[in-house]
Amino acid sequence: MDIEFDEDQKLLRQMVRETVERSRTLPQEQLWKTYLDLGWLEAPPVELAIVLDELGYVADPTPFLATATWFAPLAGRLPEGTGTGVCDGTGRFVLDADRADEIALLTRSGVVVAKGSDVGAEPVPVFDPTLHMAHVEASDLVAGIPDLTLMGLAITAVGACRRILDLTVAHVKQREQFGVPIGSFQAVKHKAADMYVAIERATALAYYSALTIAEDDPRRREAALMAKASAGECQRIVFEHGYQLFGAMGYTWENELQIYLKRAKACDLLLGPASTHRRALLAERAREGAAG
Repeated sequence: MDIEFDEDQKLLRQMVRETVERSRTLPQEQLWKTYLDLGWLEAPPVELAIVLDELGYVADPTPFLATATWFAPLAGRLPEGTGTGVCDGTGRFVLDADRADEIALLTRSGVVVAKGSDVGAEPVPVFDPTLHMAHVEASDLVAGIPDLTLMGLAITAVGACRRILDLTVAHVKQREQFGVPIGSFQAVKHKAADMYVAIERATALAYYSALTIAEDDPRRREAALMAKASAGECQRIVFEHGYQLFGAMGYTWENELQIYLKRAKACDLLLGPASTHRRALLAERAREGAAG
């Protein structure tokens, strides 16, 4: 299974990167229209992962993640407007449920798609002010998180972690102590290297997950669980080291680092942290062993 980008995918990544950088200051409504006009919601899994990686890098505030990876895999289609899905059986902390035009509910009798205005969604304040969260009032819910949903959260977290590393490297190159940049200290280099290695590992697993979904590979479930767990472990290392290397200023409202720290942490906690998916992976392999 080849997980190297082809030329078209490399061009897509460059185009997405340039588009996001050019339009990131636009109001959310214009951002959303830009994404729709470019057809990003219709991208197949690997190309969608490329888009989400770049949107994670800028902590995108639109409902793109929920629409593409929470609603679409449950409903089997794109929503009329924006959408999200309830797939963990609880209806708690549902991404963008308070502003979705359509909400897909996974129930015992199958997937039910309801208008957002017809579903009781109570907004919930969270530590990431750029994310919309809500508790959904619904009965007969069951758990069945799609692989694409896990992959979407994983690659979004990876994108945020890449931004944290870039900001941190820029900071340690210019911040001086004892007359030299702190980035010249060996301990600082080690921490930056640990961040880089964690990001590379999580990136590889997230794109591997996207590729198994694209090819409907029988390993797709395990790959999605590994991607989500690895992204959670990645954000823990990147959060800790990035925060420490910036000093306390990294978590102040005046510093943009806090935006990406919060986005990475939120992507880890949504639908269960790394430990949850490690246990699910072990259970999955135990079932395979028993069946074999």
